[in-house]
Parts: sequence; structure tokens; C-alpha cells
Amino acid sequence: MRLLLVAAAILTLFSPNALPASAQEQCSRDELRIRGTAVAVDLCAAAAPVAAGSVVTMRLTTTYASGGHSFTHASDVRFISGAGPARALESVDLQPVGVTGILHLTLLYAGNLVTIEHAMLTPGALTIR
Repeated sequence: MRLLLVAAAILTLFSPNALPASAQEQCSRDELRIRGTAVAVDLCAAAAPVAAGSVVTMRLTTTYASGGHSFTHASDVRFISGAGPARALESVDLQPVGVTGILHLTLLYAGNLVTIEHAMLTPGALTIR
């Protein structure tokens, strides 16, 4: 019985779910259709967010992939919170994945997860989401 309890404690200790939240990356995955091309977007909080008043700052690592090409964009994103979820704006050139244009994203931070709320491609102000 004692051996069983020790084994359970060791499994719990080394289980990924047992790690503190700050040591785990919180990631979301989304797919955007841009001019008929699928672009996968992985948004990962690389560090715990830091709140100062209505501003939440977080290190965000975003990977864009399409057609066998991908690139990663890392930045410190400042989310502005109010009565509801916190939001931030982010822009990225999609040329490395073979899509012409700048993708402008409205990111939503809620429930310890960053997701894409709105997306627009310029030039042309093409609404993606």
C-alpha cells in the first residue's frame, strides 16, 4: 500500500498538469482563410502576464504556417482591460508564408488564453474575421 502511495505521489509530481501555471505555455490555435489560403496561427503566452492597473503585459510567441512555410514572431504585447476581456492590436507581414499583405489582429485575452477576435489584411482592408 505504501509503495502504491509513493508511486502515485511521484506520478503527480512529474505530471505536466502538476506544474505551476507560470511554467506552462498557454496556447491557442486558429486557422484563418486569406484569399483562399489557409494560414494556421498558434498563439502562446511564453511567460506569466504582468498586470499594472488596466494594462496586462505578456510575452507572446506567435507561429504562422501555410503551404509548408512557417515563421515565429515574438513580442511583448500590452493588453488593455476594461469592464470585459483585455484586448491588444498586433500587425505582422505574412510574406514569409507566401501571403502578400500585412495581417492586423485584435487579440483577446480572457481565461488565461490569448485568441484572435478580429483579423484584417491590408492593403485592401480585407476582413478575414
